[in-house]
Amino acid sequence: MPFRKTDQEISEYFQGSPVKPSFHSIKVDSNRIIHYAAIGADSLPLVVFVHGSPGSWTAFIDFFKDSTLYNHAHLISVDRLGFGKSGLGQVESSMHKQAQAIVAIIKATGAGPKAILVGHSLGGPVIARVAMDSPGQVRGLIMVAGSIDPDLEKKEWFRPIIGAFPIRYLIPVDLDVSNREIRPLKDELTQMLPLWKSIRIPVTVIQGEVDDLVPPGNAAFAKQMLVNAPVSVRMIPEMNHFIPWRRPDLIRSAILGQLRQPDATGLR
Repeated sequence: MPFRKTDQEISEYFQGSPVKPSFHSIKVDSNRIIHYAAIGADSLPLVVFVHGSPGSWTAFIDFFKDSTLYNHAHLISVDRLGFGKSGLGQVESSMHKQAQAIVAIIKATGAGPKAILVGHSLGGPVIARVAMDSPGQVRGLIMVAGSIDPDLEKKEWFRPIIGAFPIRYLIPVDLDVSNREIRPLKDELTQMLPLWKSIRIPVTVIQGEVDDLVPPGNAAFAKQMLVNAPVSVRMIPEMNHFIPWRRPDLIRSAILGQLRQPDATGLR
């Protein structure tokens, strides 16, 4: 699976589509920008997709062709810091700083003060951190195979090797960034442990039962830690890590379900 699509591939993908995405970049701080794609009227409720590691906004490109979604929500998919057009190669392993970048997008869209956040894999702890740090900006979380439990982070023998000279300069830059943000992830997740109780919004967890990359126990961890939030856990038999591509219908249903929550401003 490619980590990102070229501009030409994106253009060809949307050729003939009645609605096409727009592309934006905003400053996060004095020396960083975050890039994202958007589709759907900005007056509609906001849904933000956050990819895993490695990846890019195009991990969720198929959702941008779903007219049911973009007719009921303003969809945004980001290049996380360090990936795609958000400073490819400039790793940002801090969950707090990754979350700040997502908040900057939410504030810049003008689509309303709150967003539903969809995070796959490492995007899971990023969206959780957004809800922890900026609760006023989030109305719901959809964590898809989210790597959130520090005790389930594996010590993979190959990571120090591919991170060392000269090997890290011989692998694709996306893999290098991924390696450098995953290695400190356990410590980042540990720092988040006392903050889970602060989340009070609806949370949907979608997890494959045969996920070799993010153990299914992460779903149980979410249920255990989200003591003040309404949590719905969906375990998918015979499903691996690649839910956004194999079962996009589950994510679509979760988004539409959260849009129907009583505080929704669009779909009823």
